[in-house]
Amino acid sequence: MFSNSSSNNVLSLETLDLSTLQMYPAFVFGTLTYLIIVFCNLLVLLTIAVSKTLHKPMFILLFNLPISDIVGATAFFPQLLLSIATQNRLISYSACIIQAFLIHVYGTANLLILTAMAYDRYTAICRPLRYNAIMNTHILIKMIISVWFINFSIMLTLFMLLVRFKICRTHIVDLYCNNPSLMKLTCEDTRVNNYYGIMASFVLQGGPLSIIIYTYAQILRTCLMTNHADARQKAIQTCGTHLVVFLILQINTAFTLISHRINGVSPFIRRAFGVSILVFPPILDPLIYGLKTKEFKQCMIMFLKRNVDFTK
Repeated sequence: MFSNSSSNNVLSLETLDLSTLQMYPAFVFGTLTYLIIVFCNLLVLLTIAVSKTLHKPMFILLFNLPISDIVGATAFFPQLLLSIATQNRLISYSACIIQAFLIHVYGTANLLILTAMAYDRYTAICRPLRYNAIMNTHILIKMIISVWFINFSIMLTLFMLLVRFKICRTHIVDLYCNNPSLMKLTCEDTRVNNYYGIMASFVLQGGPLSIIIYTYAQILRTCLMTNHADARQKAIQTCGTHLVVFLILQINTAFTLISHRINGVSPFIRRAFGVSILVFPPILDPLIYGLKTKEFKQCMIMFLKRNVDFTK
């Protein structure tokens, strides 16, 4: 996958600007953040896996979200913590490519999974009588396979186009590796990559955004027309939190990608938005889709009690 001219290069990531006094608190905070992300997302995974009452389309789609979140966090945090501990911001070209690929897979998966979940909520609220027929096992499997197939096919193509270049620079302008920062290392003609990147961004962000706008407009319309205040409040609350998570990911991703193409954007702001993509969604997803969902919360408490009793 890697050309011989590039794979042996050692790259330098943007400095963290940490003093000796700041290094230890930063390492502890980063470690705790990573452990919390992994623990909470694994808890969601295990709760859904062992609770038969959660083996429904909504929760089966949700099952894919913590997988994606753990991939993104694992691609980012261990390398960051290692660089804090060693005060070394060097990374090999091959490791940088792998990190960038996994981070892009994570971001794309989250957008597509949240879109599939929005369609599920639209079907449940706007077409409840046909929900079981529409969201049957066959359709559900096809949706999940499509999410990951679209994700991997687009990302593999993107990075296959990238690794064909020889690099003439070694400084990554971000705190972690990503496609735009890696593209800045080459001095060759990158027009094909730019065109493909714009097309991929349009498909992966414009497509989900269009579906989200349509489904939530229909959900809002249905909620306003219903005579049941409790059902209306529950639907709006559930979909509102879903929309918040989607918009955080969508806006941060769009800003980070666009900022690489605009020289006037502050590098500090670009890096802050870039890191927030990898920190906030993996923390918010388990809280919003776990603790805010009564059925899931009950199953999670039962799962924890069972395991606590078993260890006694």
